[in-house]
Amino acid sequence: MFNFDKRVWYIVIAIIAIRFLLPYLTNTNALLSLLISLPAVLIAITFHEYAHAFAADKLGDDTPRQQGRLNLNPLSHIDPIGFIMLIFAGFGWGKPVQINPRNFNRDISMTKAEAIVAAAGPIMNFILAILFTIISCIIPKFFMDFYCSQIGMITMSIINISIIINLGLGIFNLIPLPPLDGSKILNNFLSYNAREWFANHEQIFYIIFVVLWVTGIAGGIISPLINGAYSGLSYLGMKAFGLLGG
Repeated sequence: MFNFDKRVWYIVIAIIAIRFLLPYLTNTNALLSLLISLPAVLIAITFHEYAHAFAADKLGDDTPRQQGRLNLNPLSHIDPIGFIMLIFAGFGWGKPVQINPRNFNRDISMTKAEAIVAAAGPIMNFILAILFTIISCIIPKFFMDFYCSQIGMITMSIINISIIINLGLGIFNLIPLPPLDGSKILNNFLSYNAREWFANHEQIFYIIFVVLWVTGIAGGIISPLINGAYSGLSYLGMKAFGLLGG
């Protein structure tokens, strides 16, 4: 997804690490939460990138298949920087799925096909968030003894973090700025001149995005959306399974 110069990434990682890592080193509970979040991050990134590869393959481009991306092996999809960011910041990315738009079926336009491939990742994350929400309601509804056990509480923590991580990854990638998935979706609705303008100014958007990200402005915008989506899903799930009091 991202293609910055490595030196830029080193600077960004250093700043992010200082900002997000220190609390985990001085707080045992925070460190435990970090360890619990690892399975959720692996699932979210793996399925997100697999969805991109699957969509491209179904639209006629076998590039992801040739590169070994049509599988659910996390090692095929994890980008180290994006993985670290998703753990510490709540939003990140996986290893980009490379596609060749010229291989797409000719029954739809190239920009529409690219938009479908781009949308597949966030859609997969939202589907996973819904599935984990359902599981989080099934356990206390039908397996109360397990729910109240120590392993049950750990399981519920992993499930709840999985919901948040998937919502975060999905919402983050819908931001309509290059090089995120949202920009490719937006391209489908823009005129040719507008697409050319965005392409010519892509590096500027990279810089703007990094500034918004490092300063915390992006997180300040995304976090309320994630929290709102999480609260809404939880409410609907508990209501559907009769877990709401009163």
